[in-house]
Amino acid sequence: MELKFGINSIDVKQLRYFCEQEGQNVHYQKGEQIELEGRPSKWFGYVAEGCFKYVAKGISDGNEHITWFSFAGEFVGDYPSCLYSRPSQTTIEAMMPSHVHRISGEQLMCFFRRNMETMELRSIVGEHLLSQARARYLDFHRTAPRERYELLMHRCPGIVEHLPLNVIASFLNISPKTISMIRRDITFGR
Repeated sequence: MELKFGINSIDVKQLRYFCEQEGQNVHYQKGEQIELEGRPSKWFGYVAEGCFKYVAKGISDGNEHITWFSFAGEFVGDYPSCLYSRPSQTTIEAMMPSHVHRISGEQLMCFFRRNMETMELRSIVGEHLLSQARARYLDFHRTAPRERYELLMHRCPGIVEHLPLNVIASFLNISPKTISMIRRDITFGR
């Protein structure tokens, strides 16, 4: 997983400035939700501080599965769903006290309709998200658990300092025991 709209990613300064200028400054405490799975998606925002996890309930087991993260300097929201007020595909929850410049899906659509440049930006954002989702999907099929862990550490250096191992394990679709063994093997050079 690469950072969603991260510093080394696509140029979305114009969208960031729009969120900062037109958005509502909202503070979320750890555990507070910006979106709830199955409810109409309303919000999109720029994360000024903090971290959010995207959680989907398993259909057969009912367990929570971490599907994505948004960190400070990135955007947060169920992007395609909020544009059309469709049901959110995940619950998006603050993992620590977080500050977001939040806009509504309606505000976001108005922003994109301003001119050709903003319409092009909408396409670029959509293509970028599709590319990230495809890369994540391919990683699940072509990499072993250790390789997925190493890819995550390469793409998101320092993530282990911010998130509990069980959350990282859920994101990588491996057990906490497996991630502990992987970390032990890496530490001792196996």
